[in-house]
Amino acid sequence: MDAKFLEILVCPLCKGPLVYSKEKQELICKPDRLAYPIRDGIPVMLESDARELPAEEEVE
Repeated sequence: MDAKFLEILVCPLCKGPLVYSKEKQELICKPDRLAYPIRDGIPVMLESDARELPAEEEVE
């Protein structure tokens, strides 16, 4: 994921910054505890496609 691209992407709900998880191919919003998938190199920034992070899952 291009670092400059990451700088302009924000969470669609809270407009906060996202953390890139290379291992899981997700963009993570820490405050909302949502992980947006990256499919074929394209971030899917839809709340309906986001995965809720369980309380026990560490956020990088």
